Amino acid sequence: MLAAAPIGRVEDASARLRTALAEADIIAAEDTRRLRRLAADLGVSPAARVVSYYDANERARAAELLDELRAGRDVLVITDAGLPGVSDPGYRLVTAAVEAEVPVTVLPGPSAVTTALVISGLPSDRFCFEGFLPRKGGERAARLRALADEPRTMVFFEAPHRLAVTLEAMAAALGSDRRAAVCRELTKTYEEVRRGPLGELAEWAAGGVRGEITLVVAGAPEETGPVNVADLAVEVERRVGEGTPRKQAIGDVAREHGVPKREVYDAVIAYKADH
Repeated sequence: MLAAAPIGRVEDASARLRTALAEADIIAAEDTRRLRRLAADLGVSPAARVVSYYDANERARAAELLDELRAGRDVLVITDAGLPGVSDPGYRLVTAAVEAEVPVTVLPGPSAVTTALVISGLPSDRFCFEGFLPRKGGERAARLRALADEPRTMVFFEAPHRLAVTLEAMAAALGSDRRAAVCRELTKTYEEVRRGPLGELAEWAAGGVRGEITLVVAGAPEETGPVNVADLAVEVERRVGEGTPRKQAIGDVAREHGVPKREVYDAVIAYKADH
Protein backbone atom coordinates (compact mmCIF):
# COMPACT_ATOMS: atom_id res chain seq x y z
CA MET A 1 0.00 0.00 0.00
CA LEU A 2 1.16 3.50 -0.84
CA ALA A 3 0.09 5.98 1.83
CA ALA A 4 -0.12 9.74 1.56
CA ALA A 5 1.38 11.64 4.50
CA PRO A 6 0.32 15.12 5.66
CA ILE A 7 2.20 17.90 3.84
CA GLY A 8 2.05 20.16 6.87
CA ARG A 9 -0.55 19.69 9.55
CA VAL A 10 -0.72 16.30 11.22
CA GLU A 11 -4.48 16.84 11.64
CA ASP A 12 -4.83 16.16 7.92
CA ALA A 13 -3.94 12.49 8.48
CA SER A 14 -6.82 10.11 7.95
CA ALA A 15 -8.08 7.37 10.24
CA ARG A 16 -7.04 4.89 7.56
CA LEU A 17 -3.44 6.09 7.79
CA ARG A 18 -3.43 5.48 11.54
CA THR A 19 -4.78 1.98 11.00
CA ALA A 20 -2.30 1.23 8.22
CA LEU A 21 0.67 2.35 10.34
CA ALA A 22 -0.50 0.16 13.20
CA GLU A 23 -1.22 -2.97 11.16
CA ALA A 24 1.48 -3.10 8.44
CA ASP A 25 4.09 -5.84 8.56
CA ILE A 26 6.76 -3.66 6.96
CA ILE A 27 6.91 0.11 6.62
CA ALA A 28 9.20 1.53 3.93
CA ALA A 29 9.80 5.17 4.83
CA GLU A 30 11.66 7.92 3.00
CA ASP A 31 12.96 9.13 6.37
CA THR A 32 12.56 6.68 9.26
CA ARG A 33 12.97 9.43 11.87
CA ARG A 34 10.18 11.51 10.38
CA LEU A 35 8.02 8.40 10.19
CA ARG A 36 8.46 7.71 13.90
CA ARG A 37 7.69 11.36 14.68
CA LEU A 38 4.51 11.18 12.59
CA ALA A 39 3.44 7.95 14.26
CA ALA A 40 4.02 9.47 17.69
CA ASP A 41 1.99 12.55 16.77
CA LEU A 42 -0.82 10.27 15.64
CA GLY A 43 -0.66 8.19 18.80
CA VAL A 44 0.34 5.06 16.92
CA SER A 45 3.00 2.53 17.94
CA PRO A 46 3.88 0.60 14.77
CA ALA A 47 4.75 -3.06 15.29
CA ALA A 48 6.11 -3.26 11.75
CA ARG A 49 9.72 -3.63 10.72
CA VAL A 50 10.74 -0.18 9.49
CA VAL A 51 13.17 0.17 6.59
CA SER A 52 14.47 3.21 4.75
CA TYR A 53 13.27 3.78 1.20
CA TYR A 54 14.67 6.85 -0.52
CA ASP A 55 16.15 7.93 -3.85
CA ALA A 56 19.59 6.39 -3.38
CA ASN A 57 18.36 2.90 -2.44
CA GLU A 58 15.01 2.84 -4.21
CA ARG A 59 16.01 0.46 -6.98
CA ALA A 60 17.60 -2.15 -4.71
CA ARG A 61 15.01 -1.79 -1.97
CA ALA A 62 12.13 -2.20 -4.43
CA ALA A 63 13.33 -5.71 -5.25
CA GLU A 64 13.51 -6.58 -1.55
CA LEU A 65 10.05 -5.20 -0.87
CA LEU A 66 8.62 -7.10 -3.83
CA ASP A 67 9.93 -10.33 -2.28
CA GLU A 68 8.14 -9.44 0.95
CA LEU A 69 4.92 -8.82 -0.96
CA ARG A 70 5.23 -12.15 -2.73
CA ALA A 71 5.64 -13.79 0.68
CA GLY A 72 2.25 -12.39 1.66
CA ARG A 73 3.39 -9.59 3.96
CA ASP A 74 1.71 -6.20 4.06
CA VAL A 75 4.13 -3.47 2.96
CA LEU A 76 3.32 0.17 3.57
CA VAL A 77 5.26 2.80 1.60
CA ILE A 78 5.22 6.33 2.98
CA THR A 79 7.20 9.48 2.13
CA ASP A 80 8.02 12.54 4.20
CA ALA A 81 5.00 14.43 2.85
CA GLY A 82 2.45 13.91 0.13
CA LEU A 83 1.89 10.87 -2.03
CA PRO A 84 4.60 8.28 -2.77
CA GLY A 85 5.57 8.16 -6.44
CA VAL A 86 4.99 11.89 -7.02
CA SER A 87 8.60 13.13 -7.11
CA ASP A 88 9.21 10.70 -4.25
CA PRO A 89 10.09 6.97 -4.08
CA GLY A 90 7.31 4.55 -4.99
CA TYR A 91 7.16 4.32 -8.77
CA ARG A 92 9.68 1.48 -9.14
CA LEU A 93 7.98 -0.70 -6.55
CA VAL A 94 4.55 -0.19 -8.10
CA THR A 95 5.90 -1.03 -11.55
CA ALA A 96 7.59 -4.18 -10.26
CA ALA A 97 4.47 -5.26 -8.35
CA VAL A 98 2.23 -4.72 -11.37
CA GLU A 99 4.57 -6.78 -13.58
CA ALA A 100 4.59 -9.53 -10.94
CA GLU A 101 0.79 -9.36 -10.68
CA VAL A 102 1.00 -8.48 -6.99
CA PRO A 103 -1.95 -6.35 -5.78
CA VAL A 104 -1.19 -2.70 -5.06
CA THR A 105 -3.47 -0.15 -3.44
CA VAL A 106 -3.25 3.51 -2.49
CA LEU A 107 -4.31 5.25 0.67
CA PRO A 108 -5.11 8.70 -0.75
CA GLY A 109 -4.54 11.94 1.05
CA PRO A 110 -2.73 15.28 0.95
CA SER A 111 -0.73 16.31 -2.11
CA ALA A 112 1.13 19.58 -2.61
CA VAL A 113 0.45 19.32 -6.35
CA THR A 114 -3.34 19.57 -6.21
CA THR A 115 -3.35 21.78 -3.11
CA ALA A 116 -1.20 24.40 -4.84
CA LEU A 117 -3.15 24.09 -8.08
CA VAL A 118 -6.53 24.87 -6.56
CA ILE A 119 -5.26 27.72 -4.38
CA SER A 120 -3.24 29.36 -7.17
CA GLY A 121 -6.22 31.01 -8.81
CA LEU A 122 -5.07 29.69 -12.20
CA PRO A 123 -7.14 27.41 -14.48
CA SER A 124 -7.39 23.95 -12.92
CA ASP A 125 -9.56 22.12 -15.45
CA ARG A 126 -6.45 20.85 -17.26
CA PHE A 127 -2.94 20.75 -15.79
CA CYS A 128 0.35 18.90 -15.92
CA PHE A 129 2.90 18.14 -13.21
CA GLU A 130 6.55 18.75 -14.12
CA GLY A 131 8.23 17.97 -10.80
CA PHE A 132 11.68 19.50 -10.29
CA LEU A 133 13.36 21.26 -13.20
CA PRO A 134 17.00 20.36 -14.03
CA ARG A 135 19.53 22.02 -11.78
CA LYS A 136 21.99 22.90 -14.54
CA GLY A 137 21.18 26.21 -16.21
CA GLY A 138 21.42 25.00 -19.81
CA GLU A 139 19.27 21.93 -19.21
CA ARG A 140 16.75 23.97 -17.25
CA ALA A 141 16.48 26.57 -20.02
CA ALA A 142 16.01 23.86 -22.65
CA ARG A 143 13.26 22.21 -20.64
CA LEU A 144 11.44 25.50 -20.18
CA ARG A 145 11.71 26.32 -23.89
CA ALA A 146 10.04 22.98 -24.59
CA LEU A 147 7.21 24.01 -22.25
CA ALA A 148 6.75 27.50 -23.70
CA ASP A 149 3.74 26.45 -25.79
CA GLU A 150 2.21 24.08 -23.22
CA PRO A 151 -1.44 25.20 -22.95
CA ARG A 152 -2.18 23.53 -19.62
CA THR A 153 -1.45 25.01 -16.20
CA MET A 154 1.91 23.65 -15.00
CA VAL A 155 2.90 22.63 -11.48
CA PHE A 156 6.53 22.42 -10.34
CA PHE A 157 8.44 21.64 -7.16
CA GLU A 158 11.50 23.73 -6.33
CA ALA A 159 14.02 24.12 -3.53
CA PRO A 160 13.85 27.53 -1.81
CA HIS A 161 17.50 28.37 -2.52
CA ARG A 162 16.92 27.86 -6.26
CA LEU A 163 13.56 29.63 -6.46
CA ALA A 164 14.84 33.03 -7.66
CA VAL A 165 16.99 31.50 -10.39
CA THR A 166 14.14 29.27 -11.53
CA LEU A 167 11.67 32.16 -11.69
CA GLU A 168 14.17 34.22 -13.70
CA ALA A 169 14.60 31.32 -16.13
CA MET A 170 10.85 30.91 -16.41
CA ALA A 171 10.38 34.62 -17.11
CA ALA A 172 13.01 34.44 -19.85
CA ALA A 173 11.54 31.33 -21.50
CA LEU A 174 7.80 31.82 -20.94
CA GLY A 175 7.54 35.60 -20.76
CA SER A 176 7.88 37.92 -17.79
CA ASP A 177 4.13 38.64 -17.87
CA ARG A 178 3.08 34.96 -17.66
CA ARG A 179 0.87 34.53 -14.59
CA ALA A 180 2.11 32.30 -11.79
CA ALA A 181 1.80 31.55 -8.08
CA VAL A 182 4.48 30.67 -5.55
CA CYS A 183 2.95 28.48 -2.84
CA ARG A 184 5.08 28.28 0.28
CA GLU A 185 4.63 26.12 3.39
CA LEU A 186 1.21 24.87 2.30
CA THR A 187 -1.16 23.99 5.18
CA LYS A 188 1.49 25.05 7.73
CA THR A 189 1.43 27.94 10.19
CA TYR A 190 3.25 30.34 7.86
CA GLU A 191 1.52 29.35 4.64
CA GLU A 192 1.93 31.98 1.94
CA VAL A 193 0.68 32.19 -1.63
CA ARG A 194 2.16 34.97 -3.73
CA ARG A 195 0.55 35.51 -7.13
CA GLY A 196 1.67 37.67 -10.02
CA PRO A 197 3.61 37.80 -13.30
CA LEU A 198 6.80 35.73 -13.40
CA GLY A 199 8.95 38.83 -13.70
CA GLU A 200 7.56 40.34 -10.51
CA LEU A 201 7.79 37.05 -8.63
CA ALA A 202 11.44 36.70 -9.65
CA GLU A 203 12.21 40.14 -8.22
CA TRP A 204 10.44 39.23 -4.98
CA ALA A 205 12.23 35.89 -4.64
CA ALA A 206 15.63 37.53 -5.12
CA GLY A 207 15.38 38.68 -1.50
CA GLY A 208 15.41 35.08 -0.29
CA VAL A 209 12.59 32.64 0.43
CA ARG A 210 12.36 29.79 2.92
CA GLY A 211 10.20 26.70 3.26
CA GLU A 212 8.70 24.05 1.02
CA ILE A 213 7.90 25.53 -2.41
CA THR A 214 5.37 24.56 -5.06
CA LEU A 215 5.14 26.66 -8.22
CA VAL A 216 2.05 26.96 -10.40
CA VAL A 217 2.43 28.60 -13.81
CA ALA A 218 -0.29 29.47 -16.29
CA GLY A 219 -0.27 27.69 -19.63
CA ALA A 220 0.48 29.43 -22.90
CA PRO A 221 -2.35 31.68 -24.09
CA GLU A 222 -4.37 30.32 -26.97
CA GLU A 223 -3.33 31.64 -30.34
CA THR A 224 -5.98 33.68 -32.08
CA GLY A 225 -6.43 34.13 -35.78
CA PRO A 226 -6.24 37.43 -37.68
CA VAL A 227 -8.57 40.14 -36.43
CA ASN A 228 -11.65 40.60 -38.58
CA VAL A 229 -11.79 44.39 -38.94
CA ALA A 230 -15.45 44.20 -39.99
CA ASP A 231 -16.24 42.71 -36.58
CA LEU A 232 -14.43 45.63 -34.96
CA ALA A 233 -16.73 48.01 -36.81
CA VAL A 234 -19.71 46.22 -35.26
CA GLU A 235 -18.08 46.60 -31.85
CA VAL A 236 -17.58 50.33 -32.43
CA GLU A 237 -21.22 50.80 -33.37
CA ARG A 238 -22.31 48.86 -30.28
CA ARG A 239 -20.33 51.19 -28.06
CA VAL A 240 -21.66 54.24 -29.87
CA GLY A 241 -25.16 52.93 -29.24
CA GLU A 242 -24.32 52.72 -25.53
CA GLY A 243 -23.26 56.38 -25.47
CA THR A 244 -19.54 56.37 -26.23
CA PRO A 245 -18.49 59.10 -28.69
CA ARG A 246 -17.63 57.52 -32.07
CA LYS A 247 -14.08 58.90 -32.18
CA GLN A 248 -13.35 57.53 -28.72
CA ALA A 249 -14.94 54.19 -29.54
CA ILE A 250 -12.78 53.82 -32.64
CA GLY A 251 -9.63 54.65 -30.69
CA ASP A 252 -10.50 52.31 -27.82
CA VAL A 253 -11.32 49.35 -30.09
CA ALA A 254 -8.21 49.88 -32.22
CA ARG A 255 -5.97 49.98 -29.16
CA GLU A 256 -7.55 46.94 -27.50
CA HIS A 257 -7.10 44.80 -30.60
CA GLY A 258 -3.77 46.16 -31.80
CA VAL A 259 -5.17 47.44 -35.09
CA PRO A 260 -4.35 50.87 -36.61
CA LYS A 261 -7.11 53.38 -35.97
CA ARG A 262 -7.29 54.19 -39.68
CA GLU A 263 -8.25 50.59 -40.48
CA VAL A 264 -11.00 50.61 -37.87
CA TYR A 265 -12.22 53.99 -39.11
CA ASP A 266 -12.39 52.72 -42.72
CA ALA A 267 -14.22 49.60 -41.54
CA VAL A 268 -16.79 51.75 -39.71
CA ILE A 269 -17.37 53.85 -42.84
CA ALA A 270 -17.89 50.70 -44.91
CA TYR A 271 -20.19 49.23 -42.28
CA LYS A 272 -22.37 52.36 -42.18
CA ALA A 273 -22.55 52.42 -45.97
CA ASP A 274 -23.86 48.83 -45.97
CA HIS A 275 -26.33 49.44 -43.17
